[in-house]
Amino acid sequence: MTEIAPLYLLPGLICDETIWAAQVEALSGLTSVAVQDYGDARSLETMAGRVLASAPEKISLAGHSMGARVALEVFRMARDRVERLALLDTGVHPLESGEIKKRMALLDLGRQQGMEALVESWLMPMVHPDHRSDDALMARLRHMCVSAGIERFENQITALIDRPDARPLLPEIDCPTLVATGRQDLWSPVAQHEEIAKEISGSEMLVFENAGHMGPAETPEDVTGALRRWLER
Repeated sequence: MTEIAPLYLLPGLICDETIWAAQVEALSGLTSVAVQDYGDARSLETMAGRVLASAPEKISLAGHSMGARVALEVFRMARDRVERLALLDTGVHPLESGEIKKRMALLDLGRQQGMEALVESWLMPMVHPDHRSDDALMARLRHMCVSAGIERFENQITALIDRPDARPLLPEIDCPTLVATGRQDLWSPVAQHEEIAKEISGSEMLVFENAGHMGPAETPEDVTGALRRWLER
């Protein structure tokens, strides 16, 4: 069997290794697995550069939400190093009308009332309605997001506001690629991912039926199974 390149898992906005905990545990038997920390990076390019600086020569990249945009930047910068690509709960479009206002409103809320108030407003719509009453899940997600802190939130929304248009890159992707999202992902809907998959030749498109935007934590077995199949392709 061909050796699988080390797997780098890239978290989304104010997420960390918590979002990928189930996948790290389950997939470490296939290859080495690491979760990238972006530190104080304020651009997707800087985040991608930190991935490349810490990673071996060949890598498998799975990104969630903002992390998928980082994965695309890694591919843009060093496509010869990317063995395979998984893009989960994400988008490729440039800045949309009204987006800055919405992101800055959350930042202002966090500055005025604290990170807990920001997360309380932002997190709940990200999760499938059926999971919002799962106290253990929601406690983990809240703790993860609050722990990120207001400065990291500001840095990362700055990176997202200044993001490049990734759409022209999609037809150039020529490695095994998985495109997937939750059925109830209100932020990154199914139709958006169908458009992404259509532009990447040979890509696989999946929908996690019982997930919202936080699929790796909401439906860990489904996401892990999909990533396992993608790694073994």
